[in-house]
Amino acid sequence: MNKPEVVMMGLGYIGLPTAALIAQNKTYVHGVDINPHVVDTINAGKIHIVEPELDTAVANAVAQGYLKASTTPVKANTYLIVVPTPFKAKNEPDISFVEAATQAILPLLKAEDLYIIESTSPIGTTEKMMQLMYKQRPELEGKLSIAYCPERVLPGNVMHELVHNDRVIGGIDEASTEKAVAFYSQFIKGDLHKTNARTAEMCKLVENSSRDVQIAFANELSLICDKADINVWELIELANKHPRVNILQPGCGVGGHCIAVDPYFIVSDYPMESQIIGKAREINNYKSFWCAEKVQTAKLQFELKHGRKPSIALMGLAFKPNIDDLRESPAKYIVQKVLQNANNEEYFIVEPNINSHKVFKLTDYNQAAEKADIIVFLVAHNEFKNLEVAEDKVVLDFCGVKSKKT
Repeated sequence: MNKPEVVMMGLGYIGLPTAALIAQNKTYVHGVDINPHVVDTINAGKIHIVEPELDTAVANAVAQGYLKASTTPVKANTYLIVVPTPFKAKNEPDISFVEAATQAILPLLKAEDLYIIESTSPIGTTEKMMQLMYKQRPELEGKLSIAYCPERVLPGNVMHELVHNDRVIGGIDEASTEKAVAFYSQFIKGDLHKTNARTAEMCKLVENSSRDVQIAFANELSLICDKADINVWELIELANKHPRVNILQPGCGVGGHCIAVDPYFIVSDYPMESQIIGKAREINNYKSFWCAEKVQTAKLQFELKHGRKPSIALMGLAFKPNIDDLRESPAKYIVQKVLQNANNEEYFIVEPNINSHKVFKLTDYNQAAEKADIIVFLVAHNEFKNLEVAEDKVVLDFCGVKSKKT
C-alpha cells in the first residue's frame, strides 16, 4: 500500500463505510480500530457489520490496495475521528474515546494537516480537542485545520446516503472550514453547508432531538388513545388529512444509536433550558416500560380466563423495521423486561433479520405466530405484515403491523 492520505480512527457502522467510500475514490486510507478481530476481518477483505453494498466496497478497496486496517495510526494528511461517544452515569456524554483517538494521532501531526471529528459530540468538543492538541504540540498552534462534520445516514442505506446526503461542516476558523469542505467535496455529491464547529455540533444533536420530540408526541397519543378506547392508527391517519399536520407513527419506544441518545447531549449541558427535549426522552423511555407492562397484564388475563399459562410470541428485536441493528433497541428492552417476569410460560422470540443471538433463542416467525396464544408485535418488519394470525389469538400491536385502519 502507498503512503496513506487519510487515517480513519474507528471502523464501526460509520467509520468503515466512510473509509470504503474514500478508498473507492482511489485515495489511500489507513483504518484504525482497537479490536484486532475487526482489523483482521477488514484486511481479509470482509466486513464485521451488516450493511448493503459495504461488503463489495471493502473487498474491492482492500484488493486494490487502497484500504488497510491496523490497531495503530500512521502519518497521513487527513485524520478523521469516527469513534463512539457513550454515556457515563446520569446520561452524561463520555468523550474519552474521542480524546484517546486524538492522543493516538497527536505525535503524528504536522503543519497543514486536516483533523475532523465526525463522532456525535457535546457542544464545544472540537474546541476542547484543539486546546488539547495545541497544549501538547504548541509548535502546531494555528497551523492545523480543525473541523467538525457529523454524519446523517440511515442504517441499511449508508453507502448511498454517504454520497448523496447534504453535510454540515464547521471549522474552528474559516480556513479550517474551507479545507474540510475541499476534502469532502472529493467524495460527496450532496451540498456541503459551511458553518462553525459549535453550530455543526449542535446541528447533529438538534436533528435527532427534533425527531425524538415528534415521536414522543405520537407515543403520548398512543397512551391517551389506549385509555380512551380509540384506535390511534386511525386517529393519526385522519388527523394527517389536515394539510399542515404530519404526526408520526407511534411505536414501542425509540432506539438506535442516534435518536435515543443524542438528545442527552443537550439535556446534560443545558438541563434547565431543554424542557421539551428532556420530557420527550422520558416519554419515549416510558413507552417501552408501558409496553412490557401491557404484556404482563395480557398474560395474567389469559391465565384467569383459560386456567393455564399462555405461550407468547415476541415479534422483533431490532430498533427499527427491516434491519439487523439491535443497538439501544426498545424491543430488546421489552423482551428482556418480559422475560424477567417470566413464570413458566413458553416464549417464542423472533427476529427475522439475524440468524442467532447470544442471549435469546430465536424462532421462525411463522412457527411463533402459529404456536403462541399471545402475539406481541414490537417491530414492524415486512415479514410480519402479511402474517396470517388466527382469530383466537390475543394480539398486542405496538407498532401498527395489524392495527392500522388501512
